[in-house]
Amino acid sequence: MTPEQYVQDKAARSGSSFYYAFLFLPPERRAAITAFYAFCREVDDVVDEVRDPSVAATKLAWWRKEVGSAFSGQPSHPVMKALMPHAPAHRMEAAHLLAVIDGCEMDLSQSRYLDFPGLQRYCHLVAGVVGEVASSIFGRSQEQTVRYAHQLGLAMQLTNIIRDVGEDARRGRIYLPVSELQQFDVKAHEILKREAPWGYSDRFTALMRFQAERAHRIYDEALSLLPPQDRRAQRPGLMMANIYRTLLREIEAENFQVLHQRIALTPLRKLWIAMRTNWQAR
Repeated sequence: MTPEQYVQDKAARSGSSFYYAFLFLPPERRAAITAFYAFCREVDDVVDEVRDPSVAATKLAWWRKEVGSAFSGQPSHPVMKALMPHAPAHRMEAAHLLAVIDGCEMDLSQSRYLDFPGLQRYCHLVAGVVGEVASSIFGRSQEQTVRYAHQLGLAMQLTNIIRDVGEDARRGRIYLPVSELQQFDVKAHEILKREAPWGYSDRFTALMRFQAERAHRIYDEALSLLPPQDRRAQRPGLMMANIYRTLLREIEAENFQVLHQRIALTPLRKLWIAMRTNWQAR
């Protein structure tokens, strides 16, 4: 299997909404974003799939060395072999990849966030930086597009957090800020219980509605920042935004029943949203 086949398989098997947006890119840009996405998946999988934190930390340390080696001209992992030919053309730096690793590493030592600014720092590393790199790969001519990409990354990460409350609780993690749990009188053990009557309550619904309203505001802020000159090039990001925002509305329609299940859109629906967004942005 070639490095290019490896990253393509990694992206396709993930079932991510991102994959549907990649399909509409020209071949070189599609190859670049697929390789970058495969890198993000590799390091994220270390945290999600390796149960022993010390083993996971060792694996992330290996990835740090691999990033350094790759940017010195000696990649060894198929993902880095596929990614490095595209790095210079798309302003990709080792610091971007190391920031993503930093964000994933936070999951090994931190399972709670005291307030929203603390959560924002985490989201910046695992989503904002990813958005910045993606915007460069899609093509941007305006510096403000970087701000748009960071805000869009934050909005999508907040959507992930809302969707995955139950799944994260199964791993002992709660990304909803402690200060906001207190604001709505929702106890951590109610979320960790992941079932009725402990989890679902008017208090929990109010908390989740607060999270969703903030995510919608940040989507609106992000879209307002996108310069008209880059709108056409940034169509893949707009596709992802529309897919994620549709998912958020689906979760709202299901009254935030996210503790015992993972609400998702079907692949066909994701593809339709991507196609519709592509057509509307022409």
